[in-house]
Amino acid sequence: MKVFVIGANGHVGRLVVQQLAASDHEVVAGIRHPDQALFFEDLGVPTAMFDLLSRPEQLGVTLDGFDAVIFAAGSGGKTGADMTLLVDLDGAVKSMQAAEIAGIKRYVLVSALFADNRNQWSEDIQPYYAAKFYADDWLRHRTTLAYTILEPGALTFDKGIGAINTAGIARGTIAREDVARAAVASLTTPETIGKTVPMITGTIPINVALSRF
Repeated sequence: MKVFVIGANGHVGRLVVQQLAASDHEVVAGIRHPDQALFFEDLGVPTAMFDLLSRPEQLGVTLDGFDAVIFAAGSGGKTGADMTLLVDLDGAVKSMQAAEIAGIKRYVLVSALFADNRNQWSEDIQPYYAAKFYADDWLRHRTTLAYTILEPGALTFDKGIGAINTAGIARGTIAREDVARAAVASLTTPETIGKTVPMITGTIPINVALSRF
């Protein structure tokens, strides 16, 4: 499968690219600045400029010829609510529109745990949750994409253990490495198509947990 990773230079995005590069998939890393290319060149992974502030029609040209998209982008904690709106919400939606323009069907979106439940939102980052809520909602109801939405708990830099829990979750954390593993595994797990997958660190191997949806 030929996969385009949006937000490839982020913490999760880099891990996704590394895992795809070590798999049977073909991967291209979507980056926003040319100076981000060096990391991927060292991996032997090609890059393509992909600015989420661009128009969907422009982004669609870049996505032409791919089989799947993994969206792992985010504006980051150092930007304001304006960039959260433009990247995490509108940027995500434009990438979905671009995927449809390019004729891509498979789309995996990294969201956040409880993004679809306002009662569970952290007050400290409400704009982030609002952006995720509406981007996720657009993907579910305004596209024809064969989507999977991953909802990880609080992200850590711990080493992944390759196991998650997806049911009965109140709160919890998960290693970015395991989020990346779940994103890559979702590509070829048809049970996750059209599903929202909450996840924290757990005891069930990722492939097994995903196949139960």
